[in-house]
Amino acid sequence: MIVLWSGTLLAQDKNAKATVQVDGVCFMCKARIEKAAIKTKGVKTAVWSVDTHKLNLIYDARKTNLDTIQKRIAEVGHDTEKYKATDAAYESVSPCCKYRDPQIIESHN
Repeated sequence: MIVLWSGTLLAQDKNAKATVQVDGVCFMCKARIEKAAIKTKGVKTAVWSVDTHKLNLIYDARKTNLDTIQKRIAEVGHDTEKYKATDAAYESVSPCCKYRDPQIIESHN
């Protein structure tokens, strides 16, 4: 039993890499998204691209997982591929960051 349990721990990657789609439109969004991700225990790096909307992560899979990271990002107002921000969280973002509004998206192009 102990051998099986220790094998499971070793199988978890302390430098897991993942890419997650996150909605946003500007550099203020970038700062908010990356901050939410990096404040999640176990996240080592988080870099979000304004152009592609992809968040590249390196994290310790022994301490966190993609669900937890995506939930934290949704809590600060940004939709991810798995979680949608609540209306209250979305309304808390700056007016120029309203990525669900077609006019705002157009103004950033």
